[in-house]
Amino acid sequence: MSGKRTKVTKPAGRRRFTREFKEEAVQLLVDGHTAESVAHRLGLKGAQCLYRWKKEILTQSGPIAGSLEGRVRELETELRRVERERDILKKALAIFSRSE
Repeated sequence: MSGKRTKVTKPAGRRRFTREFKEEAVQLLVDGHTAESVAHRLGLKGAQCLYRWKKEILTQSGPIAGSLEGRVRELETELRRVERERDILKKALAIFSRSE
């Protein structure tokens, strides 16, 4: 072993984020990006903080934000249903156009 010593540094501690940063991160989550992709893009250690921030923002915003969140879920469900119907119709059109 050599006589060199390595310097041990203390961990930096918890990072602090502004409310604006948290709101923008949660907005990306609400816009349909995955929590993992948002966390990676923003340099966060994990996606769990995004869910916690989302919950905090919704509770601070009151019942209006909660009802909007519910409406977004309903619309996303309807969108998936309509996309499935569209895909079925595309396949049917392809089948019927081949038989002519």
